[in-house]
Order: sequence, then structure tokens, then C-alpha cells
Amino acid sequence: MSATEPAVEPTATQNETVPVAAAASAPKVILSSEQKEIFDRISKNENSELKLVLAQFKQSVDFVDDNGMTPLQHAAYKGNKDAVQMLLDQGADVNSGKHEYNYTALHFGALSGSVDVCMKLLLAGAKSDAVNTIGRTAAQMAAFVANHQVVATINGFVPIKDIECYTKIQGSQKEPLLPVVHLEGFHKFIMQTNIHPVRIALNLQKFGLFAVDLMRIRLVLDEMRERDMDRRNEINEVMAFKYHYLGYMVNEIEKCRHYFLARKAEGSNGKDQKSDFVELFAKRVLKQGKDGALEYVEATIRECVREFPFREYAIFRQVVTQLASKDNSASALEIIKAAINGQRGFQDTISLCSSCGEEKPDKKCSKCKQVQYCDRECQRLHWFMHKKVCARPSSTTGQTGPAKDAKKEIDSAEINEQLQKLMAS
Repeated sequence: MSATEPAVEPTATQNETVPVAAAASAPKVILSSEQKEIFDRISKNENSELKLVLAQFKQSVDFVDDNGMTPLQHAAYKGNKDAVQMLLDQGADVNSGKHEYNYTALHFGALSGSVDVCMKLLLAGAKSDAVNTIGRTAAQMAAFVANHQVVATINGFVPIKDIECYTKIQGSQKEPLLPVVHLEGFHKFIMQTNIHPVRIALNLQKFGLFAVDLMRIRLVLDEMRERDMDRRNEINEVMAFKYHYLGYMVNEIEKCRHYFLARKAEGSNGKDQKSDFVELFAKRVLKQGKDGALEYVEATIRECVREFPFREYAIFRQVVTQLASKDNSASALEIIKAAINGQRGFQDTISLCSSCGEEKPDKKCSKCKQVQYCDRECQRLHWFMHKKVCARPSSTTGQTGPAKDAKKEIDSAEINEQLQKLMAS
């Protein structure tokens, strides 16, 4: 959307979100050549050129176009995370409210469908509860256009100040529950929307949290659960349930690590061991039963739900009802995902990583081309199951063998016929 493009106007019934012209009575905004160039570079996604212009631009970047949109709002609507970061670094107001229909940069980021843009805006202090002129938040607008990952990202965002208290000594403690050096890693960990057990283990590894006593991590998660349920008028039972689930899985991973280290100590006589406890945990999670179900995951999640202490709340009743329903064909993991990240209005046909459940993986098994992975690590963790069924497509081999032989037979017959005719003549 350039400086001359129309704004997004909401309707009273929210039946559509479409570009419309700005009100004719609105005064014309006069922009300088530099301001016009900034809008132009954003509209064309020319990030290198935009960086040069901003480096020489010494004024505030919170100027607006005819629709009351700032450069940051335009960049968010384009889903351009690099341009968004440049403007934030330049001091852009993340909660600018000059748009004619009260759309914030987060509203536009939500409509773009970019999780990265929304996360950058939230980390910069964007207010997730800000509403437009028809009373819709950014998450609600994202849900309206089926940007479900954005909805989960916004609803699951936790300000870092909410967990800083755990990096400080409290009461009779001799040391804080969470070392301050791991504050950022823990912050990123709890905001991940993929709650597949394998992904949880990989995220603990990715964010350096295996260097911390995992029982402390679980204790922090349990305290955050209690805190969210103790708020009088702002009880967040969904986030409390997410903290409970994450804490339970962290405990399962720690038990697996303890078992692995004990086996490793016992097998120090040269006997081969599993390469790491993450692989051992992944094998527990991904091992399928006779019916193809992940039996360990089913049993673990059901036990996790049983241990949720706040049974009078809707989230607990909702999950238990669905787990107990004979008519519900969804797995326990799918039920938990829907409870934490929100129901989806239709069944998505989105590909998933066969190892960690990440959406839209960009790698495939090079042999069979049938299963997808995030990266080589996910493929390695899943190989113990996939190698049983992995094979090159049979259609290819079926065509190259018999088809070639048939062609040879036809060619030889034709040659013999031609030789006979030649000799006869």
C-alpha cells in the first residue's frame, strides 16, 4: 500500500475488509519529497533504498498520509519485517492512533498475516487490546481473515517484564529461580505457538535452556500458571493452561534426560548409547502404535489434563469433554492445540513437519518425496520410523523397467521385418 493507496475501512457488520477511498472532506496532507520517497520505497519493498533514505532523514518518521497512516503502518500492512524493524529503530510510534478508522500498526500486521511483523511490534510495545472504530482488536481482525498463526502469536504474547521478577531473589530464596542470562531464551520459549512435544524439546535446546535445571523452569511455569489464575478481573485461563502443559512436558523431558544419563553411566564399558537424550525423547513421542496413533503422547497429555488444578474453569471442562467424546476423532494433541491456540473455522490443508509438527516445512525426504521436515535435525529424529516405509516412488520404477523392454522388443521386430523384405527383394 503506497502513500496514494486507499485505507482499510471496517464495516459495522464486519462482513468484509476492503480498500476504500479516503473521505472527500478530509484535508489534503502535504508531504515533502523525502516523506513521499519513504512511502514509495515501502510500497515497493525496496529495503536497501529505504535504509539509505532513513539514514539521511533527521525528522520524526511518524508523519501520515491522507488516510492517517504512518510509514510503520504501511510497512506492517506489506508484511515487511525488515522495513518494520528499520522504522522502529528510527523511533516510530508503534501505537500511533491517527488512522481514520483507528487501525494500529498491529492491526495492519495482523491483516498481512506476518507472524514476524506482529512479534516485532509486540516486542516494541504494541497494545494488543487496542480496537478500531468497530471495536475489533488486531487478533480478531486476523481471525476474520483466517491468519490463525497470527492470532495465536498475539494472544500468546507475554511482556518480558512479566517474567523479570523470576530473575530476582524473592523471600527466603538464596538465588533466583531463573538466571538472568536465560531471561531472553525463556521469554522466547514460552511464546512459541507450536506445542508439539518434540518441538518443545528442540526449543529448550535452541534457546539454551538445557543449561538450566529444568525443574526450575517447571517451577517458574507453575508460578506463572498460579499468577494468571489469581488475577481477579484479568484471569487468563488459556495461558494458565499453556503454562501447565509446558511445565508438564518440561518435566517429562527432564525425566528422559535423567534416564539417559543413568544409562550412559551404566554403559560406560564401551557399549553404544543413543546419541542424545533429545533423540531418545523424540523416539518415545514419535513411536506409533499398531493403529498409527502416538500412544505416548495420548497417554501423557491425558495425564497432564488430569493434573490441571483449576477444574472449575471452562478450559478444563472443554478439554475433558473433547477427550472423552467417542464422536471426536481428533487426537489429544490436536485437542490441546485448539484449546491453547484457538479453534480454526475450517479444516486447514497445511502441511506439517512429520517430526515436530511445525507448519509449512520446506524440506522433503530426498528418497520418497512423501514426508516433509523443517530441517535435517527433524529428519534425523524421525528416521527410525520413516525408514520402515521409505522407498522411491513405485510409479517411476514401474515405467522405466518394463516400458524399456517392450520398446526394445518392438524395435528388434521391426528390424527383422525390414531385413526380410530387403533379402526378398
